[in-house]
Formats: sequence, structure tokens, C-alpha cells
Amino acid sequence: MNKVKMPLGFLQSGREGTVKEMHGGNNMCRRLAGLGITCGSRVGVISNNAGGPLILSVKESRLALGRGMALKIMVEEE
Repeated sequence: MNKVKMPLGFLQSGREGTVKEMHGGNNMCRRLAGLGITCGSRVGVISNNAGGPLILSVKESRLALGRGMALKIMVEEE
């Protein structure tokens, strides 16, 4: 079964995905790594309301991520 990669910002509330690629600069990738988001990590979308930040579950943490940054993170839906 082929899984499709999509931007994290397109994942609906209540869904989970595995991070496959990040299309940002070094500063963005370092910031995301500090938050626990790296290639291979699993993220869950708690809230994805149009126009606002995404509320994510990463490991044991909850965090808010801006929509622009979320669109640069490619995930495969679980």
C-alpha cells in the first residue's frame, strides 16, 4: 500500500502522521528539532481550525505551530 505525503497543515483534527521531510531553512529545522519534530517522529493533530495555528501532540507534549511552518513539514498519514 502506497502512502501519500502531504503537508502537516492539511492533516485533519484527530489524525496522526509520521514526519518524512522538512522544506525549511536551517533555523526552522533547528527550532522544530528543539520542539521534538524531526524526520521519523510521529505527530498528532489535536486542532486544525482554518486560519489559526495547529495544536499538535508530539511525544508527551502539546504545542502550537504556525500554519506557514506546518505547510513546510511533509507527513505520511497513519
